[in-house]
Amino acid sequence: MRISIPSPHRRPWRSAIASVVFVVAIAAWSDDEGSGRSELSALLNAESDVGFAMATDQRTFVFPRDHGPHPEYRNEWWYMTGNLDATDGRRFGFELTFFRFALAPKLPEPDSAWRTNQVYIAHLAVTDADGQRFFISERFSRGALGLAGAQANPLRVWIDDWEIAATDADAETENWRLQASDDDFALSLQLVAEKAPVLNGVNGLSQKSAEVGNASYYYSITRWQTDGQVRLGNDEFTVSGLSWLDREWSSSALASDQQGWDWFALQLSDGSELMFYKLRKTDGSQDVFSGGTWITSDGSSRHISPDKISISVTKTWSSPEGGIYPSSWEIRFPASGLMLEVVPVMDDQELFTTVRYWEGAVDVSGARDGVDVTGRGYVELTGYAD
Repeated sequence: MRISIPSPHRRPWRSAIASVVFVVAIAAWSDDEGSGRSELSALLNAESDVGFAMATDQRTFVFPRDHGPHPEYRNEWWYMTGNLDATDGRRFGFELTFFRFALAPKLPEPDSAWRTNQVYIAHLAVTDADGQRFFISERFSRGALGLAGAQANPLRVWIDDWEIAATDADAETENWRLQASDDDFALSLQLVAEKAPVLNGVNGLSQKSAEVGNASYYYSITRWQTDGQVRLGNDEFTVSGLSWLDREWSSSALASDQQGWDWFALQLSDGSELMFYKLRKTDGSQDVFSGGTWITSDGSSRHISPDKISISVTKTWSSPEGGIYPSSWEIRFPASGLMLEVVPVMDDQELFTTVRYWEGAVDVSGARDGVDVTGRGYVELTGYAD
């Protein structure tokens, strides 16, 4: 059973990034007065990334500064997912994501407090595994008049009263707060990082295709102790569990021959984590620019090239709205002696926001070097909707 908060626009697109930009532009950007020229059409033309900074070279990451915004780049997101257990044993998954998009490289002339080149969109989802219910909601806003924004010191990303924020900027470990609510459900969580940030790709530069600049700066914090409350309707649950942060910024999207991706973020019972994104070409094959990261229990990490890991689909799920998604997987990663089975806690965790995609909580079982291992995680699937 899905409980969906309706969005004003629903458009299935092949590229998740392109579709978010498209709808945000409709919602938050108006034509130049008297010019007769559509900023939306300018945004979507082939030269729309001109003037933005590009991810072309390795850089030095500085924390906590890099938790904050990078407005010189076109696209950016703060992606938080997690698996939680209530004190009565009830199981939940959650996603809270903030996207920032620059619609032009420079800030417009400040002739109005409403004018801005920054727009924000946020997705909130909760999986009620025991009740087999899926709650989704969405917000978007201009980055003006305090309605939405992002700052680095201290970290805060927000739309209205939805936010991800640092609660103790001077602490040795990251302490963050997540808050988001809608009429039917809400989250209020406190997070403490158990590991330091991990750089994905090659020293944080994640190349997505052969084209120069078609890359992102990408890091993760793969394990957060999480405590707080989940509300469903009038019922409130005290919860605890683990969360995962993914952070990327760039000025590019998918290449023309790339259709979408399958992203895995898995937290294992031995304290290790596995992240892998499988970029899919339009013919369904795996792109050579797919990649991932293996993180050991002590926080050390190494890059995973696509030839070192095997991900096989063992089951599919047909969306009632059209489209067939993978729904169970076998993962083999011989370099770490890993053999895993990944299964969603419920099949229907498809989000109908301005972008249609699947993002859901999963269970993990298998072995590492012949020793049983279990785990939980999140999977994101884009480019499958009709």
